[in-house]
Amino acid sequence: MEVWEAIVLGLVQGLTEFLPVSSSGHLQIFNTLFGLQGEENLTFAVAVHAATVCSTIVVFRRELLQLIAGFFRFKWNSETIYISKILLSMIPVGIVGLFFKDSVEELFASGLLVVGCSLILTAILLAFAYYARPRLKENISFKDAFIIGVAQAFAAILPGLSRSGSTIATGLLLGDRKDQVARFSFLMVLIPILGEAMLDLMKGGFHPSETGISALALTAGFVTAFLSGLFACSWMINIVKKGKLIYFAVYCLIVGTVSILYSVI
Repeated sequence: MEVWEAIVLGLVQGLTEFLPVSSSGHLQIFNTLFGLQGEENLTFAVAVHAATVCSTIVVFRRELLQLIAGFFRFKWNSETIYISKILLSMIPVGIVGLFFKDSVEELFASGLLVVGCSLILTAILLAFAYYARPRLKENISFKDAFIIGVAQAFAAILPGLSRSGSTIATGLLLGDRKDQVARFSFLMVLIPILGEAMLDLMKGGFHPSETGISALALTAGFVTAFLSGLFACSWMINIVKKGKLIYFAVYCLIVGTVSILYSVI
């Protein structure tokens, strides 16, 4: 992997991790265009996913500190309730990640065809969320948190199905407020992404010296993903509040269609 390729892929990861257009799908598209494959992809993916986790922590540092402080008061307060909802939302993706991830990924390892179909599914979800007018709720309930977690589990195993798009769209369809859904969607992915990276590490998925990725390329990808992630995370929060998800639905529809055509022609 060349340094310029790492910078491009880091930029793609940082932007698409938070925008509802699927980071895994876009990485697979660009890896196909660059001719990158195998362990080289996995090693780089672990690094740039860690970078976007760092971006999330920086953007939500005040909220995270408030939640941690409230949790360690050891009382059933608003912070403890919120953390409990996040933990509940992690159950579906945890089950899938521990017991079914490898088999499901192998089943859907069909290249850009699956990516294209999943991007179109993302477009449909975003369009439904944009046009739906459910009765608004004051807070995200435990039931909603679990349902949003189920959406995250599907997105975690289908390349092209946006994690942020699926969780935000699901929350909006359930009637949760835009600002609350955006915040919950980004905070709920921190531990699953870190857990996924740890599983890859335990399986030997991070060994740059054996894959030919230079330290410079890996560093360039990490830094680019982190900086672009900072921008995308803050931008996405404002986009959700303004309700402009339909533009991303159109984008996903176009890219998904092109990906399908590319895979079959």
